[in-house]
Amino acid sequence: MKKSPLQIARASYQPKLPAVFKGNVALNEGAATQSVADQDEIKALFPNTYGMPIINFTATETAKSYPAIAVGVILSGGQAPGGHNVISGLFDGLKKLNPNNKLYGFLGGPSGLVEHKYMELTADIVDEYRNTGGFDIIGSGRTKLEEVAQFEEGEKICKKLGIKAIVIIGGDDSNTNACVLAEYYKNKNAGIQVIGCPKTIDGDLKNEMIEASFGFDTACKVYSELIGNIQRDANSAKKYWHFIRLMGRSASHITLECALQSQPNICIISEEVEAKNMTLNDIVDEIIKVIVNRANHGLNFGTILIPEGLIEFIPAMKRLIAELNDLLASNGEFNSLTTDDEKRQYVKAKLTEESRLVYSDLPKGIAKQLTLDRDPHGNVQVSLIETEKMLIEMVAKKLAALKAQGIYKGKFAAIHHFFGYEGRCAAPSNFDTDYCYSLGYTASILIAENKTGYMSSVRNLTESADQWIAGGVPITMMMNMERRHGEMKPVIQKALVRLDGAPFKYFATHRVEWANEDTSYIYPGPIQYYGPSEVCDQPTHTLLLEQGKMI
Repeated sequence: MKKSPLQIARASYQPKLPAVFKGNVALNEGAATQSVADQDEIKALFPNTYGMPIINFTATETAKSYPAIAVGVILSGGQAPGGHNVISGLFDGLKKLNPNNKLYGFLGGPSGLVEHKYMELTADIVDEYRNTGGFDIIGSGRTKLEEVAQFEEGEKICKKLGIKAIVIIGGDDSNTNACVLAEYYKNKNAGIQVIGCPKTIDGDLKNEMIEASFGFDTACKVYSELIGNIQRDANSAKKYWHFIRLMGRSASHITLECALQSQPNICIISEEVEAKNMTLNDIVDEIIKVIVNRANHGLNFGTILIPEGLIEFIPAMKRLIAELNDLLASNGEFNSLTTDDEKRQYVKAKLTEESRLVYSDLPKGIAKQLTLDRDPHGNVQVSLIETEKMLIEMVAKKLAALKAQGIYKGKFAAIHHFFGYEGRCAAPSNFDTDYCYSLGYTASILIAENKTGYMSSVRNLTESADQWIAGGVPITMMMNMERRHGEMKPVIQKALVRLDGAPFKYFATHRVEWANEDTSYIYPGPIQYYGPSEVCDQPTHTLLLEQGKMI
């Protein structure tokens, strides 16, 4: 296979590890833990894995010997840069503990465990994927591990291959499934451990013990480069407004981080919209204020960052979507209608008065998108809703009215963008390369020490890698009860952008300056793998601000 010069060079990069892994490792266990909420319910559902202590690894001079075992690994959910390095770190850690250890990869995600599709990951195979982006070493999938029949099939293949532990690399839902699986196998003494690893570019799997999910750093650097390039073009041509939608359905971490890196003229944060009970028209009016003010200073250009999940954070839109989800669930009458106009009139007739008004004000294209097929959870597929086009259309309409009144004297020309898949499989940054490798290596120690129901944890991430703190955090510690499909279920609590947090406060302090000046843009440039540490190895601005560091 022909490789690029960068691929060849990156293959020889040796990821950095916490200093604790240079010698023998001991486990330091803290006090008993409890879930973030709904303690009684979570404890009742996870009696065997609830309340376990946080684990930190420490150095020891006492050498240990470990019996040879086999381990299975699963890539679950959407791709995130660094997944291959989690597997590389896991592989190297297992081989260091005992050269006879084996690692099996289940193919195509969790379904590979259930359907008994797997391959042994040998040194030759793993070496081909070190420090590369993507999940193509074994593939990923979105099958949920929720049913006893699935657990039993998983146990069968593990017994056949002699697998003593499964590592699930995934986001909040995947790690929730890991916790359920760990509890099931522990309850029946199946002899199968389950360890999770925190993955998601969205950045919403984080807490005191998980400072960052892997892939977030790389994805934000990729998007910020593109935003910077667009801003350079905008500042050169001086004639376009760029509306840029960024991935992040359930939280605005990516949008906020990219704003901190590039300093756009406008950045919408979904969590703030919800907290202020803003309407769609309120958002449009805020955008128009900036556009009109810049036009008054001869600046008919700019950049606007929009989180993918914005539409579900607008309270009135959220209520409309909830009504549509209920209305369109298995609705044969609606599905039998043939024209868009018939469907639109049908929906309007069925909605409450408040939602009908909101629906009627939407551009027809967006209203249609809201009635498209639902995802497997019965929810609207927000990634298909072109929010940036909706805002352009609404802004243009209001600006035309202001121009007719003589209030707006500028020129409005807009270009829309959506940055999503461009960032999910990028070659990982040095930070993610090292972080992911450390997460995998940490998982190997947790397995060797017979731990289950834990998530691999590496902290102190704003310091150099040798000062990182490795260990494990009980997955039950992150859980609460939420309504899913009409039932209360245990899930890992999503981390939203905190409006009282340092990253948002920094943004809020500077956004007026960024809105009105034409010299505030930052051009981050591409990810750098070679050069001074301040260029190549820096973590995200979000992480630096959260830990009281300057950006």
